[in-house]
Amino acid sequence: MDYSIESLPLDKLQTDCIIVGLYENLSLTPSASHINQCSQNLISRFIERGDCKGKVGETALINWLPDTSFARVLLVGLGKSDEMNGKNYRNALAAAIKAIRDSGLKSAACTLTEINVEKRDLTWKTRQIVEVFDDALYQFKHCKTVIENEYKTDRISIVVSENQQADAQTGLIQGQAIAGGVSLAKQLADLPGNICTPTYLAEQAQSIAERFASMSVEILEEADMEKLGMGALLSVSRGSRQPAKLIALNYHGGEKHGKPIVLIGKGLTFDAGGISLKPGLGMDEMKYDMCGGASVLGTLQAAAEMQLPLNIVGLVPSSENLPDGDANKPGDIVTSMSGKTIEILNTDAEGRLLLCDTLTYAQKFDPEAVIDLATLTGACIVALGRVPSGLFGNDDALCNDLVKAGETASDSVWRLPLWEEYQELLKSNFADMANIGGKDAGTITAACFLSKYAENFRWAHLDIAGTAWRTGLTKGATGRPVPLLTQFLLDRCRA
Repeated sequence: MDYSIESLPLDKLQTDCIIVGLYENLSLTPSASHINQCSQNLISRFIERGDCKGKVGETALINWLPDTSFARVLLVGLGKSDEMNGKNYRNALAAAIKAIRDSGLKSAACTLTEINVEKRDLTWKTRQIVEVFDDALYQFKHCKTVIENEYKTDRISIVVSENQQADAQTGLIQGQAIAGGVSLAKQLADLPGNICTPTYLAEQAQSIAERFASMSVEILEEADMEKLGMGALLSVSRGSRQPAKLIALNYHGGEKHGKPIVLIGKGLTFDAGGISLKPGLGMDEMKYDMCGGASVLGTLQAAAEMQLPLNIVGLVPSSENLPDGDANKPGDIVTSMSGKTIEILNTDAEGRLLLCDTLTYAQKFDPEAVIDLATLTGACIVALGRVPSGLFGNDDALCNDLVKAGETASDSVWRLPLWEEYQELLKSNFADMANIGGKDAGTITAACFLSKYAENFRWAHLDIAGTAWRTGLTKGATGRPVPLLTQFLLDRCRA
């Protein structure tokens, strides 16, 4: 997708369609008003006919305008001007690009940066145009020989005044980097498990590192993990013919000896549940159990694209979880890298086994903070649905920063408790702890389990089981929480 910032007069723009706004009181945005005056009040007459009432997300395409140099105008409803917040703005943008996309237009010019959005500046508005438009124009093509209804839109101009060029350009750079990271995460997650294996994920990390002088990568093989004593992680891969990988992608953008922010993403490329086999219905969606790892790679790529002045380490423990004669069995006891022993009561609670050893490994980087993200528990979907990601942590300031970043990025989180009472549910008669805590509070007990391996640093955990992909007819990866994590990193640069 080709995005550009334009400050030309509207009548000099070369585009298939200009996107303008209409409020619920039927007042026009400045650009819409200008076009109306130049076209014999055609927009006003169109509105008077009752075809568009200005409700948020309502659209109307006008295909002919007299006395203008462009053929079409798309009217987008903005709702009430005093209720224009970030959510309504993104909803209006999503409706606009859907109308452009579905009309088969190749190009469009968007003037919606000119509207006032509560607590948001021009840089943010520009960035949202890129992020929302790019998300709507994503199509998975990797495994298709024929693409039905292929989207034709390939050029978007973002219209601002001359004195706004610098702020808009900043938003464009951020938007393209974040949208690229989201797209990478979606592409990796949408690939089937027979293509996107742990080895494939490692190769993608190597490809990212090769693009940037500020990056390096190390791939730990099973023999390396064996030497480190990663018995929990390696126990997961025993049922698979695909060797496990621990991917360490390093971005060196800050001071040479500056402490890094460590991002850990669960990279389970397919999860059948192991011996505790999942039901067959919907099991195909378990290719999405590596969305945490994909999002870490997407976030690191975005950080490198923006040349953020930070040091960041991305760790992706990657494996499959399949039934086999050598696979974990309920009742088995494994020893983690930390030395803690774990009784495996359910082999389908494998993500925490990958993550606990990786959390221990993260200590070697002397991290400023550690954030892990994983499609960890179906219980999180029961608790929070598919709107916010679940948030846990042992540091209030870190968690508050993530909540704030989620609000700015429109990639929300909701914090849940890590009270000591929940730790009681993980007690085992035979090991230091069990890998599940029973039917109650499944999301919380999973986080409690991880917290035992994060006692030596500032840590937060994101359960993205309900937000990393859509199910049903719109099935596909969302790329979340790349926007949240990238915004968190941007905020760190300003702190």
